[in-house]
Formats: sequence, C-alpha cells, structure tokens
Amino acid sequence: MSARRVLAGSALALILPATLLLNAETGSATDSGSAARAASTPTSATAKKAGQKISLEVLPGIVQPGKRAASVNAAKGSAIATIKPVKVGRKVVLEQQNGSSWKKVGTAKQEKSGKAYFKAAVSKGGQALTYRVTAQKLGSLKAVKSDSVDTSRWLVPTFTDEFSGSTLNPVWGMRGQDYEPLSKRVCSKGDPSAVKVGGGTLRLSVIKDRSRSGKCKAVSRKQTKRISYRLNGHVGTDRGFSFRYGVASARIKMQKLQGQHASFWLQPVGENRPGSDGHEIDVIEYFGDKHPQGGLTSFIHWYKGQRLIKTGSWIKNSTSFLQNKRDGWSKNYHVFSVQWTPNVIIFYIDGKETWRTSARVSKAQQYLILSLLASDYEALEMSDKKLPQHMYVDWVRVWETPQP
Repeated sequence: MSARRVLAGSALALILPATLLLNAETGSATDSGSAARAASTPTSATAKKAGQKISLEVLPGIVQPGKRAASVNAAKGSAIATIKPVKVGRKVVLEQQNGSSWKKVGTAKQEKSGKAYFKAAVSKGGQALTYRVTAQKLGSLKAVKSDSVDTSRWLVPTFTDEFSGSTLNPVWGMRGQDYEPLSKRVCSKGDPSAVKVGGGTLRLSVIKDRSRSGKCKAVSRKQTKRISYRLNGHVGTDRGFSFRYGVASARIKMQKLQGQHASFWLQPVGENRPGSDGHEIDVIEYFGDKHPQGGLTSFIHWYKGQRLIKTGSWIKNSTSFLQNKRDGWSKNYHVFSVQWTPNVIIFYIDGKETWRTSARVSKAQQYLILSLLASDYEALEMSDKKLPQHMYVDWVRVWETPQP
C-alpha cells in the first residue's frame, strides 16, 4: 500500500509503507542508515545462568486502562519478563538505561504463568529507550539478569486513528448492510446511523430499525421470540488499510448488557474462505456484564478443506485483568491487542497475555474491523426497551513488522 494520509474532519489515520519500516521487527525510520543500524536489534533478550533462564520483551504502547478518552501517545508499553524455573512471588526489577548507568523504574512479582509484567515508557523526547530485568535472589536461586532490549521498533506506528472531529475517517467503510441469514443476523444489519464520532471516540451502537414496522423472529437454541429489527455499528478498513504481521490494538469501553457482542477483529483481504492463507482473528469479543463465563472471548476461525474450524475460548479469570473491584469492561476503557508473527498469535489485555496459539497462523494481509453486533441467538436476550446499547472506541493503532 502506498504511503498516504487520510483526513476526515480532524480525524487522522497515518499509514506508512513497509519500505519505511526499520526491519522485520521495528517501527519506522527516516533513512536507510537507520534501518541498517536497527536490523541487529533483537525483538527480545534471553540470558541463562546456573539452571535459570530469563528473557525480556518490550511491546509498544498497549497499556492504558482508564475512565475517559486519552491521547494514544500517553499509552505505556508493556515490558514482559519470563523466568524459569517458575517461583510465584519472586521479585523482579525493571531497569532503564540512563547513559552509562541503569535506573530502577519498576518492580513486579513473578506470576504463575512464569511472567512478570511492567508498564514502561516507549520513548523519551522521540528517542528509543533500553531496558533490562533482574530476577532477585530467592532461596538457592541466585539473582539473574536479562540482556538489554530497546524500543526502536515501536517508535512510529504504521496506522493510527484517534477518532477526532465529528466524522468517520474514510479509511473505514460500513459493513454488513444487509440482513444476513447465513451470518445468523436475520434480525439485524450494519447501518451508518449506528455509527457516530464525537468527543474523541467512535461510538458503535445497536438501535431499532425505525424503517421496519413489523417484528422479526429471532431463534436461539433455547427459545424463539419476536423482536424489533435492529441496526448495528459495523465498520472495517478493507478498502483503506491492511497489514501483515505486527501488533494491532484498540482501546475500548464495552457495552453493558447481554444481547449483543462488541468486537475488535481482523479479516483477510478477500475474506475468510476455503483455500485462503488468511483467517478471521477475533482479538476480543464481549458478550456483556454478568455473563456466566466472564463475557470475554478470543478466537481464530480457519478452514480445513471446506470445513470452518473455530479455535479459542472464553478468557478464564477475566476479572484478573481488571485494575480493581471497581473496574469493569463496561465502566472503563482497556486496550485489547494481538501480536501476530509468522509463527504465533498472542492476545493481550493492557499488555498482559491472555492466550496464544501457533496451531493456525494467517499468512495473508488482514484488515481491521470494529463492531457491535446483535446476532439472532443473543438479540432475543435483550428486550426492545433496553435499546440503544453502545460501545466506545478511543483509538486504534497498528505497528507493522513485515517479514523478509
């Protein structure tokens, strides 16, 4: 895709070509010399010592929980230490290089997953930062220090939209504007009237279709009910932006009630179909507060021959990713991300890993989708009088890491 800036009102999306990127694991650069210098920068650092192994990976600005809309540039990066053997509660220290010395900038404890998570600045004065971690001495285990990692690959994103102004950036197009029995949406469809930009956010809604006077028969496994026809907020970048490999993130405040699901997802260019090298990647779906399984899911949909396979699950212990007991997916914004490489797909909430898979990894260009969909099987769970429902998207950002 050629380099271009797309402007609608004051809503800006920045799209840079892969040729401007530092290398397969870096962000943008301004000259080929920068690219050459960055080519030797590792994506993570691993060290071994006396039966121990410690590694550090620093991801871009994908940590920003909060109540209100905020600048995407204020988001923190995620520094992830992985230590073996696993000793839950072991103290781990994050240091930032300051000239020839190192400054302590964070402390965390090793979790059951073997990881310790830190929030970390990605840049200072536009310059990359360098980090390392040390797992402190514990019992017979001596302190072990990782090699250093810098943030140069994450300095300049490939794509950003902060939903400024009052109109949707033309990089986004409307999707699903017909009632679709095959998509289990006989009673709902996408419509521009369910999409609104204002206050620095994109609001996607489920609203009544006022143009339809009759009722629609919605069917689930348990019941059949007649409900009002509904319009969904459903937008995608299939005509404006796609990428292959990298980190894609969206800062979202979910809808409250069951009866629809908020989603941030990726589809391959040309759509998901038999024989395609691409797959549908559902970065996050939310089915409402008080859902018995926590409400959050991540899935990959791919074809095995002519058969569509669904890989993934409900996110277990999803409340553990919240800040505290007063936090909630419909109360505050959280950043939902996917890291996509040729070998693995990893999902995160505010920089903490929720799930990963290497079973099926898309090899195709993928585009972004944001939606609040009332599929028939869930729409009948919410009465017409509870409409409208809303999800809010503060920003979307992609850091592309093209492969040679």
